[in-house]
Amino acid sequence: MLLVLGAFAVLPLLLPWFVSRIGARAFYIAAILPIAGFVHAALLSPAVMAGDIPFETYAWIPSLHIDLSMRMDTLSWLMTLVVTGVGALVMIYCRWYFRGKRENLGQFAAVLLAFAGAMYGLVLTDDLVVLVMFWEITSVLSYLLIGYYNGRAASRRAALQALLVTTLGGLVMLIGVVLLVVDAGTSSISQILADAPTGGVVNAALVMILVGALSKSAIFPFHFWLPGAMAAPTPVSAYLHAAAMVKAGIYLIARFAPVFAIAAPWRPIVVALGVFTMLLGGFQALRETDLKRVLAFGTVSQLGMLTVVLGYGTRDAALAGLALLLSHALFKSALFLVVGVIDRQLSTRDLTELSGVGRQAPVMTTFSIIAVASMVGVIPTIGFVAKEGALAALLDEAMGGAVWGIVAVAGIALGSVLTAGYGIRFLWGAFATKRDAAGDRLPDTEWPDPPIGFLVAPIVLSGLTLVAGVAAPWLDKVFAPYADTAPASTPGVPAPEHAAHLALWHGLEPALWISLASIALGAVVFWLTHGWRPAKRLLPFTAADAYNGTLRAIARLSVVVTGLTQRGSLPVYVGTIFVVFVAAEATALLAGDEWRAQLDAYQTPMQLFVAPIMIAAGLIAIRARKRYTGVVLVSVTGLGMVLLFATSGAPDLALTQILVETVTLVAFALVLRRIPSRMGEHNASVWPVARAVLGAAVGLTMAVVAIVATSARVEKPISERFPDLAYELGHGKNVVNVALVDLRGWDTMGELSVLILAATGVASLVFVTHRADTLSRAISSLPTGATRSRRPLVETSDGLRQRGDASGSGRTAWLVGGQRVRPENRSIMLEVIVRILFHTIIIVSLYLLFAGHNLPGGGFAGGLVAGMALVMRYIAGGRYELGAAAPTDAGRLLGTGMTIAVACAVVPVFFGDQPLTSYFWDADIPVLGHVEFVTSTLFDIGVYLVVIGLVLDVLRSLGAEVDRQALALRQAQGPEGAQGPGSQEEVSVP
Repeated sequence: MLLVLGAFAVLPLLLPWFVSRIGARAFYIAAILPIAGFVHAALLSPAVMAGDIPFETYAWIPSLHIDLSMRMDTLSWLMTLVVTGVGALVMIYCRWYFRGKRENLGQFAAVLLAFAGAMYGLVLTDDLVVLVMFWEITSVLSYLLIGYYNGRAASRRAALQALLVTTLGGLVMLIGVVLLVVDAGTSSISQILADAPTGGVVNAALVMILVGALSKSAIFPFHFWLPGAMAAPTPVSAYLHAAAMVKAGIYLIARFAPVFAIAAPWRPIVVALGVFTMLLGGFQALRETDLKRVLAFGTVSQLGMLTVVLGYGTRDAALAGLALLLSHALFKSALFLVVGVIDRQLSTRDLTELSGVGRQAPVMTTFSIIAVASMVGVIPTIGFVAKEGALAALLDEAMGGAVWGIVAVAGIALGSVLTAGYGIRFLWGAFATKRDAAGDRLPDTEWPDPPIGFLVAPIVLSGLTLVAGVAAPWLDKVFAPYADTAPASTPGVPAPEHAAHLALWHGLEPALWISLASIALGAVVFWLTHGWRPAKRLLPFTAADAYNGTLRAIARLSVVVTGLTQRGSLPVYVGTIFVVFVAAEATALLAGDEWRAQLDAYQTPMQLFVAPIMIAAGLIAIRARKRYTGVVLVSVTGLGMVLLFATSGAPDLALTQILVETVTLVAFALVLRRIPSRMGEHNASVWPVARAVLGAAVGLTMAVVAIVATSARVEKPISERFPDLAYELGHGKNVVNVALVDLRGWDTMGELSVLILAATGVASLVFVTHRADTLSRAISSLPTGATRSRRPLVETSDGLRQRGDASGSGRTAWLVGGQRVRPENRSIMLEVIVRILFHTIIIVSLYLLFAGHNLPGGGFAGGLVAGMALVMRYIAGGRYELGAAAPTDAGRLLGTGMTIAVACAVVPVFFGDQPLTSYFWDADIPVLGHVEFVTSTLFDIGVYLVVIGLVLDVLRSLGAEVDRQALALRQAQGPEGAQGPGSQEEVSVP
């Protein structure tokens, strides 16, 4: 089972390639996997029937006791056969439905197969938390499937509506699952049901779980998303909305009902909403003229019936419920596929436009009649067996005095009348010969015969309703183990004398007469309503109106909240954060029982020297009127931390801190070029006293928190073990570096993600049209040897070219881009120094990278040093010099570094180890001597590349791109600008 699930995760990735090669025939390949899953489940049938439940498990998140466990009992077995069997037939059907089409077909095929895999995992998993994960995956994939025709506004709206409704229900269900798992002490579904917890918390959890199940299965008040989802292609409707997705909620109700139906809130919710949904959907189906919407509202009605029967929670109802679940999957998917054939052949689904199709398509008509007969409950179909069993089970409950039994049997009887009415309406609308208002026969709709392969799936599904009906005694034996998990009757209601069983004939029992009466009355309802053209609305509003109104209200509320909170003022935002921080922390501190503090005046003499300077710089920065002055003064505090780290036994932190401060200062300098150097009057501080008080309060609060937190420790910190762990586990002597790439590798992985997001965010704000790397391309497009020549470069309309000595200034260009710097900003001394030191600095950065495992350094520090080398090249030679120094796109460095880091996390899993497990090799090599290598070094290389990519992206964004925009602005200004076209590039740092 786990192997099949894994295949469902891999094969969809390959389907787009197959579709691009062979078109819609790729659906045959897609059908192979559901067929394999169906055959596998069929082969396990003897074990399931014998009670030897197949079970497979893999410890996924051991710390949370969450496993990828697959368990195939009777209910899961049936759902697996439905999901894979109907899924395989739908895949084969898609080959003909999408014949001749290729647009987005690869994505559709991949998503449809992935959805089948998600449903396969959902119905087989024994872990409730994993079930929620599969649950949400099906919601996302159904969104993509419903919105397949993304060029149509109706499809986009329907997809979003289905996603919002089912996801909202899923989030509520997640809360219920957490409550139930915590109360039960396990996430195993089988263990929870074997020793079911009780109490108020469990009741609340059950209500929340029911919200998720009802929303997924389109039960009132969540029913409206399902008819809207008919904007999807017909195969999606046949699979998701007849056999798979909507069955997820029914499956969850069926899974919990045998044990939790006796809980106080269960039956009132399940029976009341199920009955109302059945009646509402059946009534609405009689009002529709679109064949697909007739089936859609009929599906809503049938889902209500399934909810009542399977959710009632007694033994006989459970047995009939499984038969009803099977019958619904067969007849409803068959009917949806028939509508797809009609729509594909005639380009219409409007029953008022169809006439005489039945005589022209006798085979399709025959099997459609069989499917409708099963839906209505006509012998000898499985629908008749299920319907009679459900009526008999609920009638016993009603006769025993169970209030909800009375409501259930009355609701199903009335719903069956409507089912018969819209079932006959469907057949009449699709296949009958119509007459006009004067009674004259309408001309037959011309019917082009479809390919025989197009009819295979609906014929097989419809035919199986007859086969299953005849095989009712065998199904009785298969379904009995599940039914036996439920009590014989509701507590306080006498149990029936004999346990029910599935059969085609039980004699002239009351359930049979109710069934026959419902069919007869349904025929009368059809006769009275087949020419009915009711108003679109019977009530002032519908559930869809409530949904749309809710969305509008949320949108307006968000505008109001945003207007109140997002004022566009950074001081207001920061001040709000600080006020909340002081209030929250002060409350926690004052609420504490006692404070313990152990203070020293100082640990090293350097603190006495550095701390006053840092404080003075901070105070002076407040009064600075120039922006760059303020930035430099703020940097003094960071440089002061460098001295404190260096004198406190933390050389790694000192090295990293000074590099970060330098790079940050350069970034600020690049930004400040486009901002006036002096602060204007509008930048003056408002409420200076309030700001001073708030600043002092934040500082004081933070100081007290630090004192109390460090003194409140009652156990030895784990950091005391880090030196030993670094050497024993990470095989390194540099505790900081080993912690970053090994002991706390997941933290570093998250920090790398943050760095990439930061670089992407900066670039997205600066680059106007695209992020393409034009600098390195401009350099690489020069003639061979041009980039090595010291002859100056000039920018023309065709790009860069070399300038002859006659036209040049005659000064030697030490750097490729040096001549592009304006003469007043150019420094030959700086060019010479950068040219001499650049490669040395790169070598130093590599040394720090590889030496960092045992000595001060590491990937982060090495990457910053290499980034500083790029900063030097940019400042000395401008943006084209940056392109020559780093002839690659920053995104490639970021992506490559992250890929290496992720690979270091994933690869150990394939060898049965935990993610980010490191391996160690040592050997004596001639000449080199004793060599040691730890695989965490590869992770450090990923860090190294990400940091270089970050610095390069910042330089390209805040440096080169800003330079380009400034030059373009000056050129646009023409002679009146500071420089005209063809001017030299300006690089200056304030």
